[in-house]
Amino acid sequence: MNDVIIVGGGPVGLLLAGELRLAGADPLVLESADGSVRRNRSFGLRGINGRTSQSLRLRGLTEAFSKAQGEMSGLARQLNGSRSRGHFAGLPLVEDEVPQGAAGGYILKQHVLEKVLAEWAAGLGVRIQAGREVVDVVQEDDAVRAVLADGRFERAAYLVGCDGGRSVVRKRAGIAFPGTDPTMTGRIASAELADPGAVKSSMHGPGGMVNLSLVPGEIATMEFDGGPDDRDAPLTAEEMRASIGRVSGIDVTVSRLDGGIRFSDNTRQAATYRQGRVLLAGDAAHVHSPIGGQGLNLGLQDAMNLGWKLGLVVRGGAPESLLDTYSAERHPVGERVLRNTRAQVALMRPGPQVAALREVMEETLGIPAAKRYFIAMGNGTDIDYAPDSVHPLVGRFAPVPLVSEDGHALLAEDAGSVFLVRPDGYVAWAAPDGEKAGLDEALARVTGHVYKVKRVFKM
Repeated sequence: MNDVIIVGGGPVGLLLAGELRLAGADPLVLESADGSVRRNRSFGLRGINGRTSQSLRLRGLTEAFSKAQGEMSGLARQLNGSRSRGHFAGLPLVEDEVPQGAAGGYILKQHVLEKVLAEWAAGLGVRIQAGREVVDVVQEDDAVRAVLADGRFERAAYLVGCDGGRSVVRKRAGIAFPGTDPTMTGRIASAELADPGAVKSSMHGPGGMVNLSLVPGEIATMEFDGGPDDRDAPLTAEEMRASIGRVSGIDVTVSRLDGGIRFSDNTRQAATYRQGRVLLAGDAAHVHSPIGGQGLNLGLQDAMNLGWKLGLVVRGGAPESLLDTYSAERHPVGERVLRNTRAQVALMRPGPQVAALREVMEETLGIPAAKRYFIAMGNGTDIDYAPDSVHPLVGRFAPVPLVSEDGHALLAEDAGSVFLVRPDGYVAWAAPDGEKAGLDEALARVTGHVYKVKRVFKM
């Protein structure tokens, strides 16, 4: 029997698999598609924000991702090296001075991101099996069974659904997925116009907007029309032509279209991230508008939070109740992202009232403290898992750059404080240097019965 089955071999599933392996578990990744199908789905750029970059640095993956940037276009590389910390509803968030030690982000195509994570996970010994579609999940007393499309099945102590917004795992586990229906339709296409100069880089009209993507040869539109009728139907040149015309008022000819995708602001969140031996991460747990680029990062942070906890439980180092802290910590973070993505969609609607609101918002972002607030929110650097803690470091990400390629917890010292860093980079315990009260209990919670911790020299 497997330790853990991960359903879905996208970025979230791959990162989770690697984290589990570092924690001493033996995960099996089941991916329904083959590699070529996953690559064909990759449109647009995927932004890796500040907090996720810190997590990747923690695992020693900075060099691999920096190298992957070499595959990107010149504009994307330029953005990777800028002071941009993203945007809020299209309003840029650029820091005048980047704090010392802050992790820079990455901008990558999704298949490039997946390649880096797949190579890392495989190097750790993770088993990844493509072309194995899971159609049902059955919980048993001491295991969970993943039923495959070919009638066979795999069993494991636990199963994690990383299988996207239409998650079979979530549905078969009976986990509710409440939220709001879509109000807009976005389209991204790899396309070429007969007159490339007819459409400017960004144009707003009474029905929406059209943008030339950062990726050369890609065009994006957004219409506030209640959502797409059929997201799975092939995107055609005629559909893209009509959409560009509706939002820009310009009649164009799409001379080439090599494929595209539709998206919406369908916004939902799983009622819980854990139901017995079944857990959810990534889009299986939450979906929302992609505006602001937070969805991927939200899912990757789910994986970082869950990996060490599930690994500890699987190897008998912690009680099952530790898994309840996964939903307790990550569900509120997801709620906050859903709130701010809804707000961003509202700020991008056409009309004079919204235009006035955007002007006010732009003025607000000119206030340094307000800009820092939105940068922290969009980059996930404001997360605090223990807001009621007496010590200000507890529950926050480690305040100094650290590396733990083997996934061990770290005991570090800095500026007169000593603190215990969980395997996901968050501080579990802290005290003035020389004080040890509560450290043994914190070590047991984070590392299990056998302490697995490294001491970092004084920074």
